[in-house]
Amino acid sequence: MVTKGDVFDPNCPTRVILDRLGDKWTVLVVLRLRSGPQRFTELRDAIGQVAPKVLTQTLRRMERDGLVTREVFPEIPPRVVYTLTPLGTSLIDPISVLTDWAETHLPAITSAQATYDANA
Repeated sequence: MVTKGDVFDPNCPTRVILDRLGDKWTVLVVLRLRSGPQRFTELRDAIGQVAPKVLTQTLRRMERDGLVTREVFPEIPPRVVYTLTPLGTSLIDPISVLTDWAETHLPAITSAQATYDANA
């Protein structure tokens, strides 16, 4: 039985999970899938500027972590749909809070960056 992790333990797998959750592509996939299942091309087009290989790798890691399911429909050509699992759905609120914070504080951050760069 796995107990709760310790993020400050350098050997704890929690750090791998945080790394995954800190990945912008994972965040964007969760935000896109919160409205319901989507096909690969829908995700790629909605997210924008993500290479197909990177999106494929992100979705595979998310599937391995239990955050999304991949359903293949026996059609020609095959149709593949990605859906958030209950575990993935549990990320919507925390990710929404972080993205709202980033969007709200963008002007202050860009101003601070400009000030820093001017003084460097």
